[in-house]
Amino acid sequence: MSDAAPVISGKVYVVGDNIDTDQIIPAQHLNLVPTIPEEYKILGSYALIGLPDDYPPFVEEGQMETAFPIVIAGRNFGCGSSREHAPLSLGAAGLKAVVAESYARIFFRNAVATGELYPMESQVRLADLFKTGDEATLDIGGGTLTAADGTVYDLKPIGDVAPVVSAGGIFAYAREAGMIEDR
Repeated sequence: MSDAAPVISGKVYVVGDNIDTDQIIPAQHLNLVPTIPEEYKILGSYALIGLPDDYPPFVEEGQMETAFPIVIAGRNFGCGSSREHAPLSLGAAGLKAVVAESYARIFFRNAVATGELYPMESQVRLADLFKTGDEATLDIGGGTLTAADGTVYDLKPIGDVAPVVSAGGIFAYAREAGMIEDR
């Protein structure tokens, strides 16, 4: 079974508190069907496009994927509506993990259920300690985020969520664990 939690390195994209699902993927893009591969890719090009103009682009214009494998966020990331498109758009853009102070429960559940990204929780306010473009290494299994200067920040344990995300979501995990049969 896929229970190996990855180590993710690269540039971080930093956002503040209360980033809602309309900022993650505005409603006008919800007509894209994520189960259609071409539309899934397009969905990624709209990830975080609803952020205020003072944020740099998460996905550069004309691109489908982001240069940022990690988002660092403040409190209540993913609040708002229960749309699955929010974690799906982030995953389609190539995002691997969000490290936030806290999450809206439905976003956290959708991120795990879809297997799109690892929703990690910080123990301190990392959104004030990092800036967009900083390099970092996220050890999912070890529960740490390491800054380019070597400073290590402990994260809250992800526990049984890691193997579900690693498997590709709740249904893939259930198939691998023998809970449901492949059809």
